[in-house]
Amino acid sequence: MLSSDQKAIITATVPLLETGGEVLTRHFYAKLLGDNPEIRPLFNGAHQASGAQARALARAVLMYARYIDRLDTLGPLVEQIVNKHVSLQVQPDHYPLVGIALLQSIREVLGAEVATDAVIDAWAAAYGQLANLLIGAEEQRYAAQAEAPGGWRGGRPFRIARIEPESEEISSFYLEPVDGLPTSIAQPGQYLGLSLTLDGVEYRRNYSISAASDGQGYRISVKHQPGGVVSRYLHTDAHEGGVLQVFAPAGEFVLQESTKPLLLIAGGVGITPLLPMVSAALPSGRPIQLIHCTRHVGVQAFGHWLEEQAAHHPQLQLYFCYSEPVAEEAYASRLDRTRLQRWLPKDRDLDAYLLGPQPFMAQVRRDLLELGVPEKQIRHEFFGPATDL
Repeated sequence: MLSSDQKAIITATVPLLETGGEVLTRHFYAKLLGDNPEIRPLFNGAHQASGAQARALARAVLMYARYIDRLDTLGPLVEQIVNKHVSLQVQPDHYPLVGIALLQSIREVLGAEVATDAVIDAWAAAYGQLANLLIGAEEQRYAAQAEAPGGWRGGRPFRIARIEPESEEISSFYLEPVDGLPTSIAQPGQYLGLSLTLDGVEYRRNYSISAASDGQGYRISVKHQPGGVVSRYLHTDAHEGGVLQVFAPAGEFVLQESTKPLLLIAGGVGITPLLPMVSAALPSGRPIQLIHCTRHVGVQAFGHWLEEQAAHHPQLQLYFCYSEPVAEEAYASRLDRTRLQRWLPKDRDLDAYLLGPQPFMAQVRRDLLELGVPEKQIRHEFFGPATDL
């Protein structure tokens, strides 16, 4: 438990975190991974190189310091972190390593005059409080995953039963458990964690479940990312019959029960977690509007499947936008506020789900707010480290 003096010290460091938090977290990651190479699989090298991971951690640390007296307000952020950790199998013995690197980085970046013994002691207590909070929440999640029908804990071998191309850039991988036993039912919008060892190096990644789960396996749909080690392997070297270690479904970006009109907006491969949402929502009869923005038809995945669903379910309305059309393609332009206003239902009391590149989601979210969609009814997810919209 933090003392009142320690809370005051943490609060006093907020201005430093606002201006130099990313410098601190970059230093922290270099120290953490340099001193503890065994935990590198928990981190995406591309996100490290781009600075996205450092920015996400800087944001989280700042929010924690800013609301040190009102930690209950951080519920959504904590839930997001817990789900990411569980999907990658972060364990209690990882937390002391992080704590040591964090405290050393505070001292080295801020200097001994600013990072006094009292400051270090306050942050040690604050980190211990946060670590205990996360460890407890993650253990509850691990236990729930193991106890669910068809559930499991840790890695479970899954065989690639089928590989199907969905576009010029995206392929689907159908995964079935090697043991032949049932699998847990994922909530629409959740993702799987994968562990692969390539050339003696372990990599862990998250991929959205792109079809309603049936208790027998899962489908993930992966975009071939230039320079992406795991996506390149899946697209060029993985084969039917190959085996992957899979962690149980996780994620808080899930379809909520509601009778309100449903608005789904995706950019590129962001369509993947929205597909199970469509499947889950169609039987309810609620109005569904789906907007998918891609560069052109060649890279658009699942367009035909969506059109088939719309043909059998009149409440599903589809709108496709193409920023780089290669032929006569419908709505051959980017999604802007004018077009969004035309496509939205008159009743703005709807549930909206967004997924795509960060700038895309930020602009769409601003437009939806200006067009009258309630802020609390706009949900989004990140393919990677979370940031602010």
